[in-house]
Amino acid sequence: MSMRNEKGVSKITLNGVHYSYIEEGEGQTVLLLHGFTGTKKTWSELIKKLKQNFRVIAIDLLGHGETDSPEDSDRYVMEKAAKDLDDFLTKKQIDRIHLLGYSMGGRLALYFALNFRHRIQSLLLESCTAGLTSEEERLSRIKQDHQLASLLLNNGIKSFVEYWENIPLFSSQNQLSKSHQEKIRAGRLLQSPIGLSNSLKGMGTGIQPSLWDQLDTLEIRSLLICGEYDEKFCFIMGKMNEKFKNSEIKKIPRAGHAIHVEQSEIFATIVSEFFLKSEKEEMS
Repeated sequence: MSMRNEKGVSKITLNGVHYSYIEEGEGQTVLLLHGFTGTKKTWSELIKKLKQNFRVIAIDLLGHGETDSPEDSDRYVMEKAAKDLDDFLTKKQIDRIHLLGYSMGGRLALYFALNFRHRIQSLLLESCTAGLTSEEERLSRIKQDHQLASLLLNNGIKSFVEYWENIPLFSSQNQLSKSHQEKIRAGRLLQSPIGLSNSLKGMGTGIQPSLWDQLDTLEIRSLLICGEYDEKFCFIMGKMNEKFKNSEIKKIPRAGHAIHVEQSEIFATIVSEFFLKSEKEEMS
């Protein structure tokens, strides 16, 4: 059962966790999955564009926004987070979706697409990876994520946000207006320390299963998007694109990791056109 408040934000209980989500528009469903430290509101500009042709749902992932932050980090693992999404669609009586995921949400979207293929009409991944291939890389990343989780809990959310927004991955966001940067910071400061900490421990890049060996089995129409300044992820997604059977990759000029933030209008146009084209191909 889902409940909607006066602001149009709805709540639904999935496997003991209260999830928060926004739903707008009509038509085939597009599900949006935000990145680490993001929320459903991350997609506000994109939703304005997509709701003209689609039923758009943006959900706060575990430990983020207005969704619960369970105390047990094991509750956040990819397998359980994906099961929540599948149960969400079942409860909402939605059979198939267009799925878009960014960064952490992109990793979850890819895992979901591989494990619930019957649900996916098309897949769009923004700035994400299929995981780490070597045990050494994974153990190193798990150690880093646990250290970051400890920093968050010990030093507080303000200190963590100051650190997070200054990592090289987000340096291109310095080109955004001060008001836009302040808006992003304000959203991050409202996050739950235990939620972000457990998200790092349970759904970090190191702890998630590597999906590289499964990519060549995915026949779903897919689009991979990266920003030209984000050389690391453009390289990774280029390798992913080589393995996909039915995909293309687009590199967006004058953008870094968070293309939907740095080039929101261009991003919204590309996403809308991709999903509309997928709709037409489905009907032909």
